Amino acid sequence: MTPEQILKHPPRVLTQEQREFYFENGYVLLEAVIPRDWMDALRKATDEVLEDSKAVSHSDAVWDLEPDHSPSNPRLRRLSSPVDYHPVYMRYIFESLLGDIAADLVGPDVKYHHTKLNFKAPAGGADIKWHQDIQFWPHTNYSPLTLGTYLYDCGMEQGPLGVIPRSHELPLFDLYNEQREWTGHLRDEDAATLDLDSAEYLCGPAGSVTVHNSRTVHGSPANRSNVARPLLLSTMTAADAFPYTHNPIQSPNDGSLVRGEPARWSYHDPRPCQIPPDWSGGYTSIFDFQQRSKQGAM
Repeated sequence: MTPEQILKHPPRVLTQEQREFYFENGYVLLEAVIPRDWMDALRKATDEVLEDSKAVSHSDAVWDLEPDHSPSNPRLRRLSSPVDYHPVYMRYIFESLLGDIAADLVGPDVKYHHTKLNFKAPAGGADIKWHQDIQFWPHTNYSPLTLGTYLYDCGMEQGPLGVIPRSHELPLFDLYNEQREWTGHLRDEDAATLDLDSAEYLCGPAGSVTVHNSRTVHGSPANRSNVARPLLLSTMTAADAFPYTHNPIQSPNDGSLVRGEPARWSYHDPRPCQIPPDWSGGYTSIFDFQQRSKQGAM
């Protein structure tokens, strides 16, 4: 569906102004929209995840650890596919108003693609360099969006999500380096073409939801505070968007309906999309690829 077609459907959660802002700017911030009972449940589940991580010593397809992670000082970068690890995350994605927010922005028929829980550990939790998402998992159209739920208050010191407004209208950038190696971020010379001074950092109280389009250039600074910044990220798509490539974060729920009905026709956006490496042999995280890229540049 086109934005014009989507906007003709009555909104479920968002105002019409918020929907129009999203389509014009490629993102929207919804402050403190998640009810307290959901936040309590998510925090409890996340505490359990952090406790479980103490028994993990190496990064794998599920756990992505900071280099100084230890049982006495657990420092997680990411838990991949938390919906498959703890039932609370599953219920939240499929039963909370998150699906209604997505429906207001991609149309009434919504599919699940993947989730991840990015922790940003205290005192130096890794930054994420500027990038766009869709090159990681190309689809037939550019409806895919990611909704991030802040589990605790997030200010600038915690390393909030930052976006470049209206960058979703730009051509897609190359996420490979000059040696044709996947880095998962913009080259320095491409980042220099952007108006980085216009970046909006989406700070907000606990229960705030960030939404950004899969073409929007975004990133986040390191966590310089003494508290963690867990951000639950869920990617959803219009039901008429179909992936071209292997999902890097595999889940039995891939393609499940979150709202509405399955599509009988696919919608194809004529704009091209870069193809990532073949993820079918395994995938760690954007942190891993970007950190390796930094080390290679040293």
